[in-house]
Amino acid sequence: MQLLAFILLYPLIWCISILPFRLLYWVADIVYFLVYHIVGYRKKIVRQNLGMAFPEKSAAELKKIEKESYRHLCDMFLEMIKTMTISRKEIERRYTFTNMDLYLDLEKQGKSIALLCAHYASYEWAVSMNFHITFEGYAIYKKIANKYFDKVVRDIRTKYRAHLITTKETVPTLVTNQKNGILGVYGFVSDQSPKQGKEQHWVEFLGIDTPVHTGAEMLAKKYDMNVIFMRTEKVARGRYKGTFELLAENPRQVPDYQITDTFMKLVEKQIKDDPSYYLWTHKRWKYSRS
Repeated sequence: MQLLAFILLYPLIWCISILPFRLLYWVADIVYFLVYHIVGYRKKIVRQNLGMAFPEKSAAELKKIEKESYRHLCDMFLEMIKTMTISRKEIERRYTFTNMDLYLDLEKQGKSIALLCAHYASYEWAVSMNFHITFEGYAIYKKIANKYFDKVVRDIRTKYRAHLITTKETVPTLVTNQKNGILGVYGFVSDQSPKQGKEQHWVEFLGIDTPVHTGAEMLAKKYDMNVIFMRTEKVARGRYKGTFELLAENPRQVPDYQITDTFMKLVEKQIKDDPSYYLWTHKRWKYSRS
């Protein structure tokens, strides 16, 4: 069944990927109409999340954010497909970095780097930073159930010199690389909710007591990695810019959870600046502290 789904869908996906951007976003508009107005994909979750995060906003304001967030979600989905065939020149034109020097200066210290980012704007095209770095790039990701589409995603990332590793593969990869003297930058998208029973730390996020992932901070301390935050801004449709911010050069000297707390505050600021570009379709507040 997985192979059949792949055989049926892959030709369509590839055809979409070769469309010029003007037509790509025309398709994105159609997908938005279907996803939002016809299917109503996860509308209940989105409305619940927005209502909890912004109780001070009117119904009209929340509706506007809701629609814009779905438009962005569909744009990003089509942009992810476009990544299959986009040229290096084009993606570098569409995703720029404002202060790559900050990152490159950290590379000169000869220590691996933990890069924290959020499900905000384009976390897909951020992988293009691998064109500018000398360290090996590793992206921690959730494996796709369909093994054929999972391979497609891996192939796309390999195109940008990135290695995809699952959560379970992260520690073994760190250990092996440290043993072999391989320096790497490890990308953690750490703003989603941990599984119930695995929450170790809670923060006030958008005014709500929220469990958070602490794995990136703990691994940075254990393996003495510099820690940075990547902020992505959507400049225009199909155009983004990334900015790095130093979180810790000597994480072992930082009190526990301070790095995580700072990261979550930075994510919160991004969302408050423009909530339309955040991924609201995931249940962010699944449970409360007992």
